[in-house]
Amino acid sequence: MNKSLLGHMVRFVVLVLFQVILFNHINFLGWINPYVYILFVLFFPVKSSRMVFIFLSFLLGLTIDMFSDSGGVHAAASVFIAYIRPVFLKSAFGTMYEHNAIKFDKTDFSAKLIYIALLTLLHHIVLFSLEVFSMSRVLLTLQKTLFSGIFTILMISLLSVIFSRKTK
Repeated sequence: MNKSLLGHMVRFVVLVLFQVILFNHINFLGWINPYVYILFVLFFPVKSSRMVFIFLSFLLGLTIDMFSDSGGVHAAASVFIAYIRPVFLKSAFGTMYEHNAIKFDKTDFSAKLIYIALLTLLHHIVLFSLEVFSMSRVLLTLQKTLFSGIFTILMISLLSVIFSRKTK
């Protein structure tokens, strides 16, 4: 078995377990939740097969949905950000993306933060739009997106700094 494949499988399982066991039970102020499982989608290698990546993103969201009893909203949001990720990779990393030379550990923090913030907020707007599914509750959707998004961005940024392999 390929060492890289094993690493991705371990990351997948660990993120699902942490999301289900720990992060789903954090209800800061009663309704703000971090969704750090999207780390898998955000930092999945760029050079890998796009169809495999979208399938794994679907499987990740579906697994979270099964444990959260949320009816497929996580799967839909995960597939959406997996599908649209190349646009945000190009806007955040520019020529590094065009040449398939992105190494997330070696990128500068500001570009990585912009990339994390944009995809996290997009994930959350899709997630909460499908969860609330009411035009009369647009403000609730935007409120949940903003506050949970900020909390998720902070958690993902913190985790990416802590587990970064960058050596100086």
